[in-house]
Parts: sequence; C-alpha cells; structure tokens
Amino acid sequence: MNDFLWVEKYRPQVVEDCILPTEVKTTFKNFIEQGEIPNLLLSGTAGVGKTTIAKALCKQLEADFYVINGSDEGRFLDTVRNQAKNFASTVSLTSESRHKVLIIDEADNTTPDVQLLLRASIEEFQKNCRFIFTCNFKNKIIEPLHSRTTVIDFNVRGKYKADLAAKFFERCRDILTKEEVRFNDKVVAEVVQKYFPDFRRTLNELQRYSTTGAIDTGILATLGDANVESLVTYLKDKKFNDVKKWVQQNLDSDPVSIMRKIYDNLSKTMTGPSVAAAVLIIAEYQYKSAFVVDQEINLLACLTQIMVECEFK
Repeated sequence: MNDFLWVEKYRPQVVEDCILPTEVKTTFKNFIEQGEIPNLLLSGTAGVGKTTIAKALCKQLEADFYVINGSDEGRFLDTVRNQAKNFASTVSLTSESRHKVLIIDEADNTTPDVQLLLRASIEEFQKNCRFIFTCNFKNKIIEPLHSRTTVIDFNVRGKYKADLAAKFFERCRDILTKEEVRFNDKVVAEVVQKYFPDFRRTLNELQRYSTTGAIDTGILATLGDANVESLVTYLKDKKFNDVKKWVQQNLDSDPVSIMRKIYDNLSKTMTGPSVAAAVLIIAEYQYKSAFVVDQEINLLACLTQIMVECEFK
C-alpha cells in the first residue's frame, strides 16, 4: 500500500529533504548536530509536514520511535497505558540514540484529561523517552504540556510562502516525472496554489488526477473554487433552503476559504453598514472553525447570520 500512495512513497526520510521554512529546518538540523531530541510540540495546519519531520528526525538519530494517533481516542487511552508505557519504560538495546521517542499525532484531538495523563508520562519516563506531539491547533493543548515541550510553529507566513510553494511545485514535477505521468506545468502550479500549504492533500489530488493519464487543462474545471455568485443571490433573496443546498454541494471546498471569498467580495455585494457587520460575523465563524465538530453546520450558521443581519445591493 505504501508503494501505491505517493504521500508515503515520496515521504522525505531526512530533515534536509523536508520542505519547511528556513528557521524551522535549521532548528531540526541543530537537534541532529547535538544528537539530542527534546520533548517537542509541533504546531501547524494539516499536511505541512509535522509528522514527516518528526519521523525523519528519529531516523537520522537512529532513535526507536512509536507513533500513536490521537484521533482514535477510543483506543488511545489503552494504547498509552499499555503499549506506549511498555515502549517508553524500556531501554533500547539496538539503537545508538540516548532516548526512545513517542510521537503523539494529532494530539489536539485528545481531551484535557488525556493530555494530563500524557504530562504524567513525560515526567515518569523522562530518563529514557522523549515525546513529540503534533497538532493543528496549539491552543487546544493544555498549558502543562506547553511548558514541558519546545513549541515549534510550522505555519507558513509572509516571505516564506512563495519560496516554499516554488520548492513544492518542483517536488511535484519530479514525482510526476518519476511516475511517468504527462503534465502541464500551469495546471500543476494551479493544483499547488489551490491546496498550499497542505502538501499531503496536494499529492493526493495529483495522484487522483493522474489516473486519467495526464495532468492537463482537462482537470481545470474540476479544480475550480466554489462559485459564490449563486450563493450571494440566495443570501440576498433570503432563500435558506437554497443556501443549505449550496453548502452541501460545495463541501469539498475549504469552509474558511469560502468565508474568505465572501469577505473579498463584500464591497461589491453589500451596502456600507452591512459590510462592517459581515466582517465581524465572518471573523467569528472563521475562529470557530478551528474547534467545531461539524464544518458544514458552522459554515451554514455563518451564512444564515449574514443572510438575516446584512443588506445586499
């Protein structure tokens, strides 16, 4: 299966090959030079390479590591109490590294009670085990874990965006060439731009599109962002059922991106006072999107409030 999935087949095995902001990569290179892995909290949006670099760091330092997925909380507690505890409490007989490493993936999907258990584990096994936590939202990680880890932010900002997108574009071209998939540079660039900085999603989409035999202009219609023009018409006419249907039909699009697209067109679609009101509504629901269980309901709630409280031209 790993040979089939491009995200696994081409997962970087060393820190140098990971596509990351310079400062973040330098930090991990320093860990390698020191031959030491501290307890880490890696924070950033989905698909930016948090788990990849955690594994690459362990492999380069030849540290035994064990990965637990925090999303599967039904089995998570038992895993921590049994397998993980057994792993962390024993000294490695084959590795040259000073420590074993437990990688807790998607730690922000665990409850505060579970995180308190993990805090206790950090203290209990500090002599021979290190912990690396990955999360999309570090504000969902309790403060006691923050204080016991080195927090590294993977979110891509400012001057790094264009550079990282260009590097990932070249990585995608290289992968497509190795997979003998014909491709159009402009189309590949559009796929990268649409999903950046989610590298995992980008590769998955390219692999999906490649089943047609080529990554060319034929997929551009599929790539198109959600069209908000019809949505604005439904909001203006107070057609709730049509708004709901539109949301259901556009679930594949990122809800936060949809809110952003509405925000970008406010001055064209609304009167003065309503623009200000809509900005506050959008800001509130974009923030909530980081915590809600159901993104569809959150987006529909945002659009419903805009429909009720704002006046359209």
